[in-house]
Amino acid sequence: MKNIFLAILAATLLLSACKEKPKPPKVVFNPAKDFDSTRLDIYAPVKLTTDLSQLTENERKMIPILIKAADLMDQIFWKQAFDGDKTEFLSHIEDEKLKNFAEINYGPWDRLDGDKIFLNHFFKKPLGANFYPKKMTKEEFEAWDDNTKNSLYTVVTHDHTGNLKTVPYHLMYETQVKKASKYLKEAAQLAETEDLKAYLNARAEALLTDDYDPSDILWLQMKDNTLDIIIGPIETYEDALFGYKAAHEAYILVKDKAWSQRLKKYVQFLPELQKGLPVDDKYKQETPGSDAQLNAYDVIYYAGHCNAGSKTIAVNLPNDENLQLNYGTRRSQLKNAMKAKFDRILVPLADELIAKDQRKHITFEAFFANTMFHEVAHGLGIKNTINGKGTVREALKDQASALEEGKADILGLYMVTQLFDKGEIKEGELMDYYTTFLAGIFRSVRFGASSAHGKANMLRFNYFWRQDAFTYDKETQTYRVNEKEFRAAIESLSALILTMQGDGNYEGVTKMMEVSGNVSPELQTALDRLNEAGIPVDIVFEQGTEVLGL
Repeated sequence: MKNIFLAILAATLLLSACKEKPKPPKVVFNPAKDFDSTRLDIYAPVKLTTDLSQLTENERKMIPILIKAADLMDQIFWKQAFDGDKTEFLSHIEDEKLKNFAEINYGPWDRLDGDKIFLNHFFKKPLGANFYPKKMTKEEFEAWDDNTKNSLYTVVTHDHTGNLKTVPYHLMYETQVKKASKYLKEAAQLAETEDLKAYLNARAEALLTDDYDPSDILWLQMKDNTLDIIIGPIETYEDALFGYKAAHEAYILVKDKAWSQRLKKYVQFLPELQKGLPVDDKYKQETPGSDAQLNAYDVIYYAGHCNAGSKTIAVNLPNDENLQLNYGTRRSQLKNAMKAKFDRILVPLADELIAKDQRKHITFEAFFANTMFHEVAHGLGIKNTINGKGTVREALKDQASALEEGKADILGLYMVTQLFDKGEIKEGELMDYYTTFLAGIFRSVRFGASSAHGKANMLRFNYFWRQDAFTYDKETQTYRVNEKEFRAAIESLSALILTMQGDGNYEGVTKMMEVSGNVSPELQTALDRLNEAGIPVDIVFEQGTEVLGL
């Protein structure tokens, strides 16, 4: 009997041991205590479509393949922006609207509110995102002797001894880039023009080697293709620590040939406009690339960095200074996305904040032109400092992107003014461009002042305000453009920015951004009115093969 009892006891203990231990309760990411839930509605949904009948059968077959490649850029960008697994992160968010907001922002930080934390359990976003070790200091990085540390295409991490080391992108993201390369080569087999085929194959190779110059040159040499893709590590805005590291992204584009033809004539004026810049000759001694292109596109897919938070509506590439000087650039205007922002945001915004008698000057033609010439203006000015400090980007470090965006804003408007005076721009009145530009500042300022574009917006707004380029009517609570003062402010701010870039004046730029790179209480009051009126801050896309009907 004793043996039977012991056997039963042993079996009971064995069964008890085999039972699974109770799982800890699932952590749920809820809104942070101070998060304003109305921000979940700041993005207006927009379907990304175009007339695909203009594409050949092979081009239509290429689109789903290119989307697969683009989605791999999206996977990489999640790794660059957020330290954790995307799927697991989103699984801890039960509220669907909150989960969608986290997907738009690629993490728990509100990109249009100064990267403010909107979920519990998280800390402040690292300035260097996931490009650098979190505990690495600027001083440690700058004292480190390594000739690849400033590369656009390396991640900085620690080796097994705790010392800093770099890992090339093609190794850090090996799984994704190999798949993306395969898809680009597959799409190349369907390409019907030799230049598109050559570009896709070269870009596929670049993803595996991090040598992007050959494919950038081939991309610039494509002239007649209707279907296009911009893909790879491109912009450095995500690296707010140094501005060195490029983030992965992709756009799939369909050229609007009629609008592109309208834009061709402006390219010829670049050398003349460079010579006429309102600054000393030593700050404009470089010659813009003579083979610059202006094209209009319908964008049918965004992925990665360009899809995070505010959506890009124009692209100026390549970013490499030497390629720009030797080969020019392509300025791509994303017309359907631009029109969506104009209709859904800029027009209702102007009805709230612009003086009633000046609202007639808010036009899509002016909005398109201001955006286009912003991109063109990236090619003007100076790329290398005049005093041996290297490139402007190297000399101005983490301030370089914000000041470059400020330069493009103001020189774009300078170009509009000059071309209008010459009679080369014939659409509308000059006040259309100035008034639409002012409304555009309010639209862009709502993206926050933490990003490069946000700091540029605030620099421009506060400088123009101090120069009386526009005034505020307390009775009507609206803003009015003062044309004469507006024009003078364009020239003086152009000269100031070009001088700081040419001098590589890091300290001066830093101080200027500290003084002028913030939202004033008066401006915040105006922005609050837009929120109360329910005007969207930006757009979010419904996109993909189903939306396109493929």
